[in-house]
Amino acid sequence: MDSLSSHRRLCNRIETSWPAFLEKRRLRLAQQQRNGSAPEKIAENIVEDLLTSVLDWSLSDVNNQVSYADMVLTRLGIKNLIIEVKRPGSLRWNMTSVNRALDQASRYADEQKVRSIAVSDGVLIYARDLIPGGYRDRVFARLDSTVPQTDLWWLSVDGIYRSREDYQATELQDFQSDSDSDAYILEVQESGPLHPKYKLPYWCFAFVEDRNNPRTWHLPFLLPDGNPDLARLPKAIQAILTNYRGARVSTIPEIAIPEVLVTLAKTAFKLGKIPTNGSGSAATYVQLEMALEQLGRLEEAMG
Repeated sequence: MDSLSSHRRLCNRIETSWPAFLEKRRLRLAQQQRNGSAPEKIAENIVEDLLTSVLDWSLSDVNNQVSYADMVLTRLGIKNLIIEVKRPGSLRWNMTSVNRALDQASRYADEQKVRSIAVSDGVLIYARDLIPGGYRDRVFARLDSTVPQTDLWWLSVDGIYRSREDYQATELQDFQSDSDSDAYILEVQESGPLHPKYKLPYWCFAFVEDRNNPRTWHLPFLLPDGNPDLARLPKAIQAILTNYRGARVSTIPEIAIPEVLVTLAKTAFKLGKIPTNGSGSAATYVQLEMALEQLGRLEEAMG
């Protein structure tokens, strides 16, 4: 496969365009955290971005709502792939939802005589080929991964018509089993690398994107033994609330901010800093309480 020049070119395209795709995806999903949910259209937009800016399909190849199918990819008028799209994040929680979406896509594929189907919710995309008596896995990819998903070549213009033999999308089951864990809940586990500046392990930070990469750890608020860092906790809160959209929190995606605030507030609650009691409370914790109340997360923080 690596000998195919089209494969090499497309993999280079994926690697080059992936950061911009992730940023656009983040912007599209901002309303999900802000408003509590996002419509299916947002996931469709993310998939369209994937197909046209990361992969090599043109906008004219993407057809929407063809005989009830959400998206149908065509090339020179020939249908190559049917994609069933669900609202953002709705497929990550259990295989029942994935299988239900696949059943829908399979029905549309049978009706339209298409051999390949996919399902996506803007977080994952999984594709398979329909064969007599069953199916063959084609690709599974995480659309929230910081690692460019070069395996998506199998959904490209040159890859979609090629059969993929001896591949099993075991990552799908692994993703489902891990998906109920919260990426922003930090637990004290076996020690790993330390942050080069603060000399602290990952669990001391309110935001951790990758436990193995200290560059992605932000806002220290705990001591190495898991106890609150009384000096750093208010500073972490202030870094968000006194300049919410400013440069100091630009390294943390907006979608993660509410969860980070809840994480910090849980520690503040244990210290008796919230709920606040009027003029006797520090302004930092009053602001924190107001922000969580606005987000509808205050009770969760004090639970």
